[in-house]
Amino acid sequence: MKKREIEKVLIELSLQYPVVTVTGPRQSGKTTLCRKVFPSKTYVNLEFPDIRQFALNDPRGFLNQYKDGAIFDEIQRVPELTSYIQGFVDESGDKNGQFILTGSQQFEVVDSINQSLVGRTALVKLLPFSISELGREYKDMSVNEFIYKGFYPRIYDKNLSPTQALGDYFETYVERDIKRLVNVKDLNLFEKFVKLCAGRVGQLLNLQSLANDVGVSHTTIKTWISVLEASYIIFLLPPFYKNISKRLIKSPKLYFYDVGVASFLLGIENIRQVSTHPLRGSLFENLIIMEVLKHRFNSGKKSNFTFFRDSSGMEVDLVLGDGREMLPIEIKAGETVNKDYFKSLNKFDKLFPGRRKVSAVIYAGERIEKRTGVSVYPARKTKKLIQESGF
Repeated sequence: MKKREIEKVLIELSLQYPVVTVTGPRQSGKTTLCRKVFPSKTYVNLEFPDIRQFALNDPRGFLNQYKDGAIFDEIQRVPELTSYIQGFVDESGDKNGQFILTGSQQFEVVDSINQSLVGRTALVKLLPFSISELGREYKDMSVNEFIYKGFYPRIYDKNLSPTQALGDYFETYVERDIKRLVNVKDLNLFEKFVKLCAGRVGQLLNLQSLANDVGVSHTTIKTWISVLEASYIIFLLPPFYKNISKRLIKSPKLYFYDVGVASFLLGIENIRQVSTHPLRGSLFENLIIMEVLKHRFNSGKKSNFTFFRDSSGMEVDLVLGDGREMLPIEIKAGETVNKDYFKSLNKFDKLFPGRRKVSAVIYAGERIEKRTGVSVYPARKTKKLIQESGF
């Protein structure tokens, strides 16, 4: 069982709040994490129909079984239960660390918590493995292999074929979660939509273009995008637009929470296909964006990054910070550093003089280099870069 970097944060929050809620994609390791960190707590799976019916029909009686607290897995299956948990923890004097809740649908879970457990719960997000969590055992894995396999724990723990495992994952997601989240009359059409999203990885989100290609309305596409966000399939990276907003493109860029899922949806079936795929650069970008996001979440922080793109098309792939002090990052899929890697960073520095703490390039090579005003880091050292820069 691999140690998850978020464990320390989870323990600290359980000492400060009566309830801790862990959300994340299905199979990202939430259950394993919570049962490992809180081995003395009773584990309750709300996916089981009989347990779920008990919680729905007699929530007070259900909670009275767990006076010392419990781990409630997949809380979004019984969102009404959070109102009763509120009363339960209030009656017990807000004793910290009573209940650990998990959920795989962030909007649903957060909505029910916002209504019932505001001020009583801490929220953390667990994504699949990061490169650093995989550890030395996988130190020889290539960038292309990371892109092909993705980072879902089961693929590594069970040594599964990524194509088979991710195919099963996606089929299960469509069959179980989509039917529950939204009324999709034609699942084949929805699957076509998700594959078209994969074909747009790293691009600006254009709802009308997607609607035209899928053959549904703009409103339907907007709903389906929300569903993919809610269930941790896609991540929308917002644009940076402070101060010179009139010149900026306001649409977000589309990425997948797991690059392996994106590769599967693109029809990639082996590592060799990655190296020649026309979207390899975008998939590499997706890989790095998620590495930064995982580090933020595993540190108990929220996403604080954007991308920069002005009306002339000049773009910086990633900008961390609040606008007063920033870390602009260019992401390049090449293995050899060349001067073109620094062009956008230099232009960005001229637009925002004195605001960058440092600039960085993350690339597919192996060496760390310190250039004038720019740090160059390999993909494996993304976490190290973010830590050293203070973001």
